[in-house]
Amino acid sequence: MIDVRQLQSFLAVAEELHFAKAADRLGVAQSGLSTQIQRLEQDLGVTLLNRNKRKPVSLTDAGHLFHAEAVAALRHIERADQVGRLAARGLAGVIRVGYVASGASSGLLSMMLSEFRKSHEMVRIEVVPMETPRQLEALSDGQIDVGIVRPRRLYPTGVVTKVVQTERLLAAMTESHPLARRRTISARALADQSFIVPQFADEEGFGSALSALGEAGGFTPHLEYRVQDFISAICLASAGYGVAIVPESMQKFSQPGIFYTQIADFKLSVHLVLAHRRREISPAVRAFVHVGTEMFNDRAS
Repeated sequence: MIDVRQLQSFLAVAEELHFAKAADRLGVAQSGLSTQIQRLEQDLGVTLLNRNKRKPVSLTDAGHLFHAEAVAALRHIERADQVGRLAARGLAGVIRVGYVASGASSGLLSMMLSEFRKSHEMVRIEVVPMETPRQLEALSDGQIDVGIVRPRRLYPTGVVTKVVQTERLLAAMTESHPLARRRTISARALADQSFIVPQFADEEGFGSALSALGEAGGFTPHLEYRVQDFISAICLASAGYGVAIVPESMQKFSQPGIFYTQIADFKLSVHLVLAHRRREISPAVRAFVHVGTEMFNDRAS
């Protein structure tokens, strides 16, 4: 098996065409250099250099062919060594990031990626949109490394979370709605409305937020539509199918015909959390989690 020292020895002689100069360049004894070249030729079963005391060293035909491959091979080895050392420090590698739609529309995902890239530009990021339940499965199965999800009471074994965004809830409705154009309304003002709620089937989704709204306004909410995500809820609301209760960051989602208003006496906050494996071994993933939590801490302080 060819080793790195043999490649370095051959390339030095091939470029200097002089054993003494090549040995001086490498900082080794000329006898040791000659031994390395001889072993390389023995391993390959071919003569790479023409040696003649009366003539300068030259490459054989096989030597010329081997030289081109040796240059490329050594570059790959040096690159692999560099990447390996960077990966050990979390500065190289691949991170697969899952995210819910509101994690992207709120700007949180892009802010985290931008901040992370400042110090980890050699780390490749793969982003995968998926809802919270699917993300937690993918995280447990190793299909993703980090997930931006909505909180749950229980998480799969070995999965932990850190809060990375906190925001209030707004009422979203068609701009022709009687309550539209008011900057603030009361929870009670929504008593006669039909509601559109994402992830209602999941008891830890936004069905609980709708119940909390009813308690704040002293009424039992009428659920009209159950949808998968906030974007679907906003599309239905903009068309007049009901009122959607959504995080305030969803105002950044550009949808014609939609109007958002604050609910003055409804102070419930919702969170986005960064989910990851408790015993994560990847330095790059640990660095990504650190960047996300530090961003939240800086905004909260």
